Amino acid sequence: MKGSLEKLYIDELKDLFSAEKQLTKALPKMAKAATSEGLRNGFEEHLEQTKGHVQRLEEIFTMLNAKAGGKKCGGMEGIIQEGAEVMAEAYEPDVMDAALISAAQRVEHYEIAAYGTVCAYADLLGESEQAALLRQTLEEEKETNEKLTELSQEINVAAEQDASDDQPETKRSPRRAA
Repeated sequence: MKGSLEKLYIDELKDLFSAEKQLTKALPKMAKAATSEGLRNGFEEHLEQTKGHVQRLEEIFTMLNAKAGGKKCGGMEGIIQEGAEVMAEAYEPDVMDAALISAAQRVEHYEIAAYGTVCAYADLLGESEQAALLRQTLEEEKETNEKLTELSQEINVAAEQDASDDQPETKRSPRRAA
C-alpha cells in the first residue's frame, strides 16, 4: 500500500475527518456570533449535518479497516483561524453576518474540493459504497454553499446599508469622460 492511491485515499479521508471534527467545534461559535436568525439557524443545522459527515467517515474507515484519527487538517485549521479573527472584529451586526458568510463559504469550498477528490479516488478504487456515502456529503456541502449564497444576498445589502448609514453625506461631482 505504500505510495499507492489507496494510501493517498485514506490519508485524504483522515484529513477530512479532522476537518469535520474541527468544524463541530467552530460552528457553535459562528452561530453565537451571527445576528441574523436565518444565518444562526443555518449554522446550527449545518452543525448537525457535520456530525452526520463525521459518522459517514467513521463508517468508511470501518469498511477500510483503518483508523479515523491520526492526522490534523492544517488547511481547515487555517480557515477556522481566519474565521475566529473575523469574529474578533468590532463590525456592525449585518457586516459581521456578511463576514461570517464569507468565512463559512471558504469552509464549504474547501470541503467541496476535498470531497470531490475522495469521491474520484473511491470510484477509481472500486469502492462504490464508499463513493455513494462521500457523494451524499458532497451534495450536502454544495447545498450549504447555495444556502449561504442566498442568505448573503439579503445580508450583504443590509451590511452595505449599515456602511452607508455610517458615512456622512457628501456631494459627488459627476465624472467627466476622458
